Amino acid sequence: MIKLLGAVLILTAGTLIGFQQAARFAARPRQLRQLAHALQRLETEIGYGHTPLPEALYRVAHSIPPPVADMFRLAAEGVTGQTDISFRESWENAVRQGWEATAMRAGEQAVLIRLGSALGISDKDDQLKHIKLALLQLKAEEDAAKDDQGRYEKMWKSLGILIAVLVVILMV
Repeated sequence: MIKLLGAVLILTAGTLIGFQQAARFAARPRQLRQLAHALQRLETEIGYGHTPLPEALYRVAHSIPPPVADMFRLAAEGVTGQTDISFRESWENAVRQGWEATAMRAGEQAVLIRLGSALGISDKDDQLKHIKLALLQLKAEEDAAKDDQGRYEKMWKSLGILIAVLVVILMV
């Protein structure tokens, strides 16, 4: 009876681990699309709305779901708070703080950090050019993420179950 219960627990745990890893592969393209949408919204706020950067970041944060929204909200709070840090430092801190909650990788983080070094220090046209460049880079990352999802999502689901079955067989 105890072996049967242990086998069921191992199968459940292995399956959950496999599905959790597969979910990360599925979440990455979705979060990249949300990030691209957020940058397009920021581009609109800066280019057509002539909205100040902290307020534009707050508006963008309210228009997208977490965890991507959290980075924009943290960046806006860092600039509007009582601290004497630059926008670039606030942006980097926000990206680094919010990154662990996302399924995105280091390449996307580097794109965002480079974008943050250009926002808030140049004229409107230059900022819009940097946002467009970041959007192009994120589109390439999204295409790669979709390829990874198609390649690895099903594999992780199967691998979790198969490894759990192997452990159960070895246990018996």
